[in-house]
Amino acid sequence: MSVVLSVVVPVKDEAANVGPLAREIAAAMAPEASHEIIFIDDGSSDGTAEALSALKSEIPALRVLRHDRNLGQSRGIHSGVIAARGAIIITLDGDGQNDPADIPKLLRLLEADPDVGLVSGLRTKRKDTTSRRLASKAGNAFRNWMLKDGATDTGCGLKAFRRDLFLAMPYFDHIHRYLIALTLREGWQVRFVPVNHRHRTAGQSKYTNFGRLLVSGADLLGVLWLLRRHRGRAGAEEL
Repeated sequence: MSVVLSVVVPVKDEAANVGPLAREIAAAMAPEASHEIIFIDDGSSDGTAEALSALKSEIPALRVLRHDRNLGQSRGIHSGVIAARGAIIITLDGDGQNDPADIPKLLRLLEADPDVGLVSGLRTKRKDTTSRRLASKAGNAFRNWMLKDGATDTGCGLKAFRRDLFLAMPYFDHIHRYLIALTLREGWQVRFVPVNHRHRTAGQSKYTNFGRLLVSGADLLGVLWLLRRHRGRAGAEEL
């Protein structure tokens, strides 16, 4: 049976989280169309790959990819999408804070309108530190002012989008933070849906507020340039 949906989950040093998360994803996807669940181990050193491999007999839909070194979240998503067999991609963060039970809500919105290219989650009650929430709010406001994409929570890892749309985008590291703006650039519509957000139960975040600030300036200018150098989606008719 051909695969229709591909869940892509990049992970780095999440050995204690991948088992519960993979089982939750499998349960959420059970009623859906033919699917696969792809975890990409981004150069972990804590046994994440081994924990995932041990689940393959329990979860037949599970596939495990592994980078030979740490390349970042965007590269993990990119590797997963390249390997995916489904026309629809669902992404989640690997720390368990995104709730797989929300996946069907995103899929229904994407399936309802062929002009929608991406559906993004909006974390309504974030279970993060106050400093992280404030930094995220300020960063999203500035990025929205620059890019005019209407997004208020680009950091939510729970998204559903069309594989061919993602592959049409110009890839760069950190692209996962700009998928909404780049979807609009390609001439597709975007939808937003409120989703649950949970406390991290194990491990540590791989991001810091300062680390994100260091790369955000150059990324914003680069994306702004890309937006100004594109005229949107166009069809070509053979004569």
